[in-house]
Amino acid sequence: MDLHFTDAEVTADEKAAVDGVSIPANANGTRRSYLLPILHALQNHIGWISPGALNYASRALDVPPAEAFGVADFYGLFSTRPQPPAVAHICDDIACKAKGAEKLCSELEKSHGPEGSSKDGETWRRSPCLGLCEHAPAALVHSAGKQHFEQSLASAKTESIRTALQGTAVPQPALAASVPQLGQPGLKLLRRIAQINPESLDDYRATGGFVALRRAFAIGPGAVVREVVESKLVGRGGAAFPCGQKWTSILTAARPRYLVCNADESEPGTFKDRVLMEGDPYAVIESMIIAAFATGCEQGYLYIRGEYPLARRRLEHAIRECRIRSFLGDNILGHGVRFDIELRVGAGAYICGEETAMLNSIEGHRGEPRNKPPFPTQVGLFGQPTIIQNVETLLNVPYIIMEGGKAFAAVGTERSTGTKLFCLSGHVAKPGVYEVPFGTTLRQLLNLAGGVGGSGKLQAVLIGGAAGAFLGSKDLDTPLTFEGTRAAGATLGSAVVMPFDDTVDLRQILLRIASFFRDESCGQCVPCRVGTVRQEEILHRLAAGKPLGSRPNELVLLKEVGQAMRDASICGLGQTASSAIESALARLPVFEDKR
Repeated sequence: MDLHFTDAEVTADEKAAVDGVSIPANANGTRRSYLLPILHALQNHIGWISPGALNYASRALDVPPAEAFGVADFYGLFSTRPQPPAVAHICDDIACKAKGAEKLCSELEKSHGPEGSSKDGETWRRSPCLGLCEHAPAALVHSAGKQHFEQSLASAKTESIRTALQGTAVPQPALAASVPQLGQPGLKLLRRIAQINPESLDDYRATGGFVALRRAFAIGPGAVVREVVESKLVGRGGAAFPCGQKWTSILTAARPRYLVCNADESEPGTFKDRVLMEGDPYAVIESMIIAAFATGCEQGYLYIRGEYPLARRRLEHAIRECRIRSFLGDNILGHGVRFDIELRVGAGAYICGEETAMLNSIEGHRGEPRNKPPFPTQVGLFGQPTIIQNVETLLNVPYIIMEGGKAFAAVGTERSTGTKLFCLSGHVAKPGVYEVPFGTTLRQLLNLAGGVGGSGKLQAVLIGGAAGAFLGSKDLDTPLTFEGTRAAGATLGSAVVMPFDDTVDLRQILLRIASFFRDESCGQCVPCRVGTVRQEEILHRLAAGKPLGSRPNELVLLKEVGQAMRDASICGLGQTASSAIESALARLPVFEDKR
């Protein structure tokens, strides 16, 4: 390969950061897949990624420097320009916007100067959703150096952000505060959260951990797949594809096969997977082992978003402990089963939640979606057959193995089986993650969470996140199933339920959703790259009361832009970028003509 390098030199600290990343000796054809870990090492230790550092990293991985720069510049948490070593990312997305984010940003502007400016080695920036919606407003602080410091801040305040910027940890709410149903009977996925020490493998085993794995080994891979088929389990990440069908389709595929756990939970308003990973990390690993055993995968990757430092640390610890105790490796529990997991940390790119964009990111490329077909079960990671499931989906598997597929399918409805986790934030009395059977109505779920918070007067409910839909007070009896929300013109999506009281200016919420999709579009396809910009421009004109031509003409144009994105975008980002906005305009008097 002809690699063209600049004259920029690497510093001793940058060289040490790159050399500190462990790359297996047998990584030959996959060395490029360590580009993301190396970029993280540089960002964490130096505070930015310089041309000299990119030269050195590119030589180590045989990657053209121009391509390495394209990858580094793709992610929101990396900087390819000099910046202060301490950075506070302040979430101003929809949940935080409704709970004081603008006031927090104004206070930081007074104390630290305008966004992006430098003061005493510190700066701050606005950020999309950080996945701490139940404790809005939220922040994420990074302080670069040999003793790299990072912390997510729930219910963030100017004082706590200032303390964290100086490298001092700030006490955070206990995980129990994120699970209002704590200790209630009938919980499955949430039953261990805040009930055990999440860093103790022995605590996990004492509460039934790894029993399902032993049963899976006893009944064999074919029986495991049959139970998953009988359970009618579908993906919980938003696409709702039948897991049994996915697993069955890979059984005759060539080897090696890969298993990827999609933990890049970046949909605004979503935090359920974060709670599972922080509170029950060994369950994630056990679920991955069972899935890998059933589908013949010997290597797994867990791709976690970069905004989840605590979840990442707990998963790293759990993986190490499982290797020591023979739950991962070449001969798991003496059964001759080979499987191991590598953790990959994202760096602030919503698009990497799309499964093929995530595969590209793991491989060391820009996180841009691939055309489908071929599907990942045919041509996935490193060109090999790959199973991809999200965290919540996988955590259902041990229960299916222990209780049986038919018993699992008996809960919920015919097309939506089992229990479901919902993320409640915004104006709700008791925000947090809730586990209820499919078929529970929106009204019942809101009542379970203490009803509407804030002023107590409901204006609208956002279902499914920024890519979801708005429902009004007349829609509260909608059953929360895939088919029920579809009939109501909405979608479950990532299970966001975000009520807004009557004090919220929904025009500002829609503008934030539009700017989110404009920023997060990877830019690969024209309909999304241009459409998200045009959509935001139209909304700004409507919000300012300055339409081009007339308001009805602008609304028609807005629908046409949305239809173009749905019809021609490569992936789900562009295809759903107008969904919530169009639903709000159809159901709610957001831009009502008052003339």
